[in-house]
Amino acid sequence: MSSKHIQKYTARTAVDRERRRTARELFQDKPSIDQQVARGELSANTVPLGLYVRIHQLLHALNKARVSAGLSLAEVAQRSGMDKAVLANLENGQHGVPTLATRARYAQAVGMRFPSR
Repeated sequence: MSSKHIQKYTARTAVDRERRRTARELFQDKPSIDQQVARGELSANTVPLGLYVRIHQLLHALNKARVSAGLSLAEVAQRSGMDKAVLANLENGQHGVPTLATRARYAQAVGMRFPSR
């Protein structure tokens, strides 16, 4: 029993075709992150995925330390001098990539030693 592959025709508007052509041209050369930043297609604040994951693992550990210490966000905000909403966003991963100083202040406030590397 043989099967035949039949490709369904998809009707596209002129705008759709142009958008797809532009996207194909843009990524034809498989630009590096540096090239995309230079062309203005990415922010210069791009973070490698591995680093991004490690930062979020640290933030998760800080959250666990806060909960284990029985501290509320308000108490950590008072200890760290940071806004409670900022702390909540950090814990929820909605802050992007927090600075080293921000992470260190949070760690100190929950009684956790901040890793040196």
